[in-house]
Amino acid sequence: MRPIILATLAVSALCALPASAQEAEGMTSAPMIGASLTEKFWVQSEEDAGLPGSMVLFLSEGTMLQDSCWETYRLSNWKMTGEDSLSWQEDTMTIEADIVELNEAELILALHLVGDETVEKRYTASPVPFLCPDMPR
Repeated sequence: MRPIILATLAVSALCALPASAQEAEGMTSAPMIGASLTEKFWVQSEEDAGLPGSMVLFLSEGTMLQDSCWETYRLSNWKMTGEDSLSWQEDTMTIEADIVELNEAELILALHLVGDETVEKRYTASPVPFLCPDMPR
């Protein structure tokens, strides 16, 4: 058989395994509510952020990338903690959030912070290409 056919068959067989069998094979995956949350760059709405270009990317394998036009990026672990809730590590803290709205164009998270404070973050799907605006010096 050709190598491409063998690779396709192997991937198909692996995808057909139940989650526990995939974990036994050494694979890890974060629970997710759908493709609309993961594998998509989300840019914080400018009116919500104060500064343009705050971005987040949830990878289905459990890594979260946070970046912005003015700060260095951060890689964190994330996971779904319920049907409409998730959490991630930020420095030494666990940030818990509820998904208020999620569709192909918009993501709204309600972050539960220290002292029962809840902060709502609004994101839109990032246009491609996306270029950070010039920041005042």
